[in-house]
Amino acid sequence: MKKYKSLVIGILLLIVLTACGEKSKDDVVEKLEDIVENMSAYQSQAMMTLDTGKEKQAYRVEVSHKKKDYYRVLLKNENDEESSQIILRNDDGVFVLTPALNKSFKFQSEWPENNSQPYLFQSLIQDLVDDSDATFTVTDSYFVFETKTSYESNSNLPYQTIYFDKKTYEPVLVKVLDHDKNPLVEVEFTNFEIDPDLPENTFDMETNMTSSIFGVPVMAQEDLPSQLTVLYPSENLGSELVEEDQMDVENGKRVMLSYEGDKNFTIIQETVDVLPTSTAVPEVVNGEPIDLSFTVGALSENSLQWHYQGVNYYVASEQLTKEEMKEVARSMSTEDAMK
Repeated sequence: MKKYKSLVIGILLLIVLTACGEKSKDDVVEKLEDIVENMSAYQSQAMMTLDTGKEKQAYRVEVSHKKKDYYRVLLKNENDEESSQIILRNDDGVFVLTPALNKSFKFQSEWPENNSQPYLFQSLIQDLVDDSDATFTVTDSYFVFETKTSYESNSNLPYQTIYFDKKTYEPVLVKVLDHDKNPLVEVEFTNFEIDPDLPENTFDMETNMTSSIFGVPVMAQEDLPSQLTVLYPSENLGSELVEEDQMDVENGKRVMLSYEGDKNFTIIQETVDVLPTSTAVPEVVNGEPIDLSFTVGALSENSLQWHYQGVNYYVASEQLTKEEMKEVARSMSTEDAMK
């Protein structure tokens, strides 16, 4: 009988000890919140793959963050380094910089607080906190969460799966999912460092525009396309091209495409005018920086604009939703858009 009691007690102790060793969902979320609260800065490197357009796009993403509101996100396009960009937030505001073109947008925006950002650590943690129904599983190596996202202008990406290292609590992998749980965006972290020693000019706009941070110098005007290749959206949302106007401008051509039908909209394309560094002034946008898969654009209530491969693009409409403007823009990024 004593032997039997000892065996039962031993089994019960084993169960208790095993249970104590496993972290609960609340334990993990609380630990992650503590990390965000206590760190003063972080840096990370990741590879981001986007399958949201007709062609997959790959970016190397480098994030520098300093509490509370300083961010620098380097987006290095693997296929076209001259189109690589920087999202910058400092005391002067929120900017999207294209150093090779010496072009920049300045936003009247609270970015990154108003949308999910799969490459920003604190954004991932905020999504966990905001979603009380988030699922939680534990593998041999990872804590895994599936949460809802908060993409204001893209309802096609409602979920994300986030993997954290069990030992370090560092982010390892994020998969942003469509309604059928297919991954359309993947961010694979290769390095994550808390409280690094960041140079004082990390978040300085002028430094980031002039330091050739991507190894690509500012382009000269003669390096830009001499002729404008007109792109036509393969996604026109039931409308038809009714008018195409071309005109000469100082540094090339400007083309205006007018679409009418279910929803009317206009597309403007013109060659970029590269200004000297000393005279470049940001274009102010009352909107949000927005991912277009192939570049970062500026999205406002009735317009979407972006720079790509030496051309300025602009979609305007009072009838298209923000998500529809993105659909039109994304459909102009491939060879299918040339006629």
